[in-house]
Amino acid sequence: MKAAKKTGEQSFQAEIRDLQRTVIELRSELERRQMMIDDAVQAAKRDSALEIAQLKATIGELRNELERLGIQREQEVQRALSGRQDEITQLQKHIEGLRAKLEGLLSEKDAAVQAVHVNYTGEIQQLRAMAGKLREELELSRTEKENAVHKAAMQAKNEIAQLQETIQSMRHEMELMKV
Repeated sequence: MKAAKKTGEQSFQAEIRDLQRTVIELRSELERRQMMIDDAVQAAKRDSALEIAQLKATIGELRNELERLGIQREQEVQRALSGRQDEITQLQKHIEGLRAKLEGLLSEKDAAVQAVHVNYTGEIQQLRAMAGKLREELELSRTEKENAVHKAAMQAKNEIAQLQETIQSMRHEMELMKV
């Protein structure tokens, strides 16, 4: 009788060890999958960072704006206006110096100042359009990354649930086999 009891106990302990191994293997698998998800997120982040760097290189002054992402479009406009104002001031000083020597060239200098003003106005509009487009692309990229992470998390959750159901059914079968 004691031998049968010991055998049953040993069988029960063996079953416990098997279940513990199964749990350890499932944890390892979960950790591997989590690492894969983390790697995918990191790869997506790297890809986004490279794309941002390329965009920054093409639009010059927007480089700092894209890196900080918190600076609004008005700051870019103020910087452009400040640069334009400095250039206008320099042109005005130059015009004043030439005015003493060459009164006849006043109308040509005014036209040049107006052309500069028109060019900067066009550039400002282009920069605003580019900044808006880049913000939209960044938001779209961020949304896609968040969706991918969410999808991967849901897949992992579903797989864990399936594995738990499998363990539960194996336990049930083992209990039926004991009976």
